[in-house]
Amino acid sequence: MLTKLRHSLPLQLMLAALLAWFLAQLISPTSDVTQSGWYQFLMLGKTTYIGLLKMVVGLVVLFSLLQGITSIGSITRLKKIGRNTVLFYSFTTLIAISLGLGASLLLPAWEPLTSVATIGDDVQLISEDAAGGAAIASKLFSMALVNPVAALTNGNLLAIVVFSFMLGIALLSSLPEKHPIFEVLNGLNKSINTIVGWIIHLAPLAVFAIVLDFTVRGGESLFEQLALFALLVFVLTLIHGAIVLPTIAKVMTGIRLSTLFKGISAPMAMAFATSSSSATLPLAMKSAEEKLGVSQSTSSMVLPLGAVMNMDGTALFEGVAAIFLAQLFGVDLTTSGLVMIFIMAMVSSVGAPGMPSGSMSGMQLVLLAAGIPLEAIAILLIIERPLDTFRTAVNVEGDMIAALVVDKWQSKQNSSVDLAMSGSQTS
Repeated sequence: MLTKLRHSLPLQLMLAALLAWFLAQLISPTSDVTQSGWYQFLMLGKTTYIGLLKMVVGLVVLFSLLQGITSIGSITRLKKIGRNTVLFYSFTTLIAISLGLGASLLLPAWEPLTSVATIGDDVQLISEDAAGGAAIASKLFSMALVNPVAALTNGNLLAIVVFSFMLGIALLSSLPEKHPIFEVLNGLNKSINTIVGWIIHLAPLAVFAIVLDFTVRGGESLFEQLALFALLVFVLTLIHGAIVLPTIAKVMTGIRLSTLFKGISAPMAMAFATSSSSATLPLAMKSAEEKLGVSQSTSSMVLPLGAVMNMDGTALFEGVAAIFLAQLFGVDLTTSGLVMIFIMAMVSSVGAPGMPSGSMSGMQLVLLAAGIPLEAIAILLIIERPLDTFRTAVNVEGDMIAALVVDKWQSKQNSSVDLAMSGSQTS
């Protein structure tokens, strides 16, 4: 039992949350308790965890996006199959985020656990008065187009994202596919994710401190709201995976749904079991080619690209989670705040690590950009891993349907070219 506990982070997080709740029941909610030395000592777990996350978040965004973009291989491949692939992935991700945000905003607001959260000076937000389209666009451009070094220093994540895209495309355009710098970027990205993994191991201490603090200050409804939030994410993910994506596949390719589900069932099962889209990639490519009839040239391009940039389930989760945490922490999301969540949920899915709980690095980007306290991530970690299995399965489903649709588009384009060439030869 102890061995299982030592190697199971989800179990550690749940145990830490339960211990904090039980301890809080023994403490009377008074200001004297929260100001005592032993209480402040327990809060060090939260302070340390959040400080370490803030230390690496800019580098996580920079290197994950660079690695995701440069993994395409060459600008020529990007222009050919890549263009259709990116368009399709952007389309399905847009639907997923819209579904998540729309449902979250239509439902009754979540009960705040604390007073209105204070926003740090390092978080750059759009003025509440600037709710018009032109004003929002102007502010976004002024935030995005700044010196990248200053962006890293000041925590301007929007500018980091813009610079990462520009640099990634420039590297693809100017360097050969096997250039050593791509290996360096891959190594740096792995190293940063390793550091994030070390930090995540401190999450039980942070969860203990945060749950204790919330409960002592009158946040007894935390677990109830987390359960309802998890149910909401599960239902929306199910709608996207069982209705939206199959409908897109049927309309765009004409495939029978029974054939589609037979072809994607094995990769989705593995994705569910491993919570890793990268680990599922070989099986997904084999199933796409043998059971769905996707050409090898298409699957070898679309599916690896999808493993690093197509995260429908992740984008949906981040949109719902941002609304949930904003209301939980008393952050008033204006029109500009919703725009920031929408944009950041879109871009943070690009380069998200295809491993268990890989979306947590992108979640930092969404929270900070919208002015939501970073400590909220620790709350998500309590129920994030079970939800991660469903999200990963939907991510892999979206990858395989994208391969099917793009292959259909490529076949039509090739047929048109062949007809044009035969017509010119006849004349």
